[in-house]
Amino acid sequence: MLSRDLASLHHIWEPTNPRGAERLPPGIIEATSDFFLRRLWGIPNEDLTIKPKYLVTFTVGYDQKKNIDAAVKKFSENFTVVLFHYDGRTTEWNEFEWSKRAIHVSAPKQTKWWYAKRFLHPDVVAPYDYIFIWDEDLGVEHFDAEEYVKLVRKHGLEISQPGIEPNKGLTWQMTKRRGYGEVHKKTEERPGWCSDPHLPPCAAFVEIMAPVFSRDAWRCVWHMIQNDLIHGWGLDFALRKCVEPPHEKIGVVDAQWIVHQTIPSLGNQGQSEEGKAPWEGVRERCRTEWEIFQNRMATSEKAYFESMKIKFPA
Repeated sequence: MLSRDLASLHHIWEPTNPRGAERLPPGIIEATSDFFLRRLWGIPNEDLTIKPKYLVTFTVGYDQKKNIDAAVKKFSENFTVVLFHYDGRTTEWNEFEWSKRAIHVSAPKQTKWWYAKRFLHPDVVAPYDYIFIWDEDLGVEHFDAEEYVKLVRKHGLEISQPGIEPNKGLTWQMTKRRGYGEVHKKTEERPGWCSDPHLPPCAAFVEIMAPVFSRDAWRCVWHMIQNDLIHGWGLDFALRKCVEPPHEKIGVVDAQWIVHQTIPSLGNQGQSEEGKAPWEGVRERCRTEWEIFQNRMATSEKAYFESMKIKFPA
């Protein structure tokens, strides 16, 4: 009986620990991780000569190697580089010296949002102040990542993107680069497109091709990404739900700008069905996902407000 009582005294149950770790002493818990590469030898606390402060990811196919090589060179050693490979070709990238220091993750024919949901959990990217989640078809001749981060900090942007060169791959006026000033946070769209000047697509809006998230904003956005909706359509209109006030915390950086080259590389990874080109099936899936996401968000918000006995906003 005495030994049993002593054993119970030494039993640990700490409810404030992360779920599943309640039986551990709090001092041993390592709740976050990172992408820092470590040696197989030596003393652990001497492994890192520099700890990158930012993370950039590209979802790539080897055919775009020249474009990605140019893009990666715009990011300093303050950035951890992660390549998500949708074509299964990883070792070929070692022709670039920087590739030997990058993280490579490969899964066939998957999108960047599929990868982000599975490999960019907020607790894994916790050390990074900003997370860049970029496409592979971006021209970066007029972009410098360090200068971009300075402007994002200066203007208090939690979610942002570089301005897009006006005549290339432009969908929304909000993301069009202005030829003056450092950033902009609002715009005018076509008549009838904006019910409120503080809401997308006239404000509180960036596109999903080249978004940049603060650590705190990404923790919210990651939870909003749906596990089965892999193209991310609809996210751009919902990002505002993760910062407050969104029309002040979301913006476009004009002084550091990019060109959207609109290369349908991943789109061509689709499958031809019923006489349709592969990209047509991919685009159809994108539109379907957008509708599904909108419906899920509306249903979830309605259910929440009803549970709180609050009238659902129109």
